[in-house]
Amino acid sequence: MRAVFWEHAFVAIYCYIVENMKAPEVIDALSALASEARLAVYRLLVKRGPEGYTPSALGARLDVPGPTLSFHLKELVRAKLVISRREGRNLYYSPSIERMNALIAFLTENCCSLAQEPCDSKCQPLEPAPAQRKRA
Repeated sequence: MRAVFWEHAFVAIYCYIVENMKAPEVIDALSALASEARLAVYRLLVKRGPEGYTPSALGARLDVPGPTLSFHLKELVRAKLVISRREGRNLYYSPSIERMNALIAFLTENCCSLAQEPCDSKCQPLEPAPAQRKRA
């Protein structure tokens, strides 16, 4: 039982540290991803990681015209799923992994709260503790 408490305490602390999202922010983030083009942009940025891509490199890789890509990037930035940074004359876009982790934490924060058995941080049932033998 003590291990279960510490696991749940760790998950609660982790979710607090990552970021507590509110329902309107979650709806914005999910709405931003509810487009095949924006989802493709986000997934490509995740593959690239913090290094990110310039808009021209993104457009070339995804075969998306500049104005269309600009619109999609603006929506992803507005939802805080993508961040931009300037290096010299270039603008780079990269995924906000922290924001995505906060989104996932929001969606799963009540995992197993109504279940009969406790679960771990991955919403999997906990292994029952092995029964200890009584000594005679």
